[in-house]
Amino acid sequence: MVILEDDLDGGLADESVQFSLDGKQYEIDLNRANAKKLRETLHPVISSGQQEQVKQARAAGARTTAADNPEAAKIRAWAQENGRKVSDRGRIAQEIRQVNYAATS
Repeated sequence: MVILEDDLDGGLADESVQFSLDGKQYEIDLNRANAKKLRETLHPVISSGQQEQVKQARAAGARTTAADNPEAAKIRAWAQENGRKVSDRGRIAQEIRQVNYAATS
């Protein structure tokens, strides 16, 4: 079971939203309200643009898990030891990753 954490507010997320900008692919986990805000904010730009047909590089269902990424377990343990709020599963917020990197590099 995968539990998603909202990358903006740290609560539970309902979905992973994928988007691309300047040739870079992004994915963000969001709750319904934050996903709606993102879509509403981008709507004027998207409706004026043209959709490009791209091949999906990732196979359907091929998600990285904590078992595949031992670094995630280290970051999660560091965060918990240093009083940071981090879920036991799911994506680790970018802010936590950045603080961990700064503290351990």
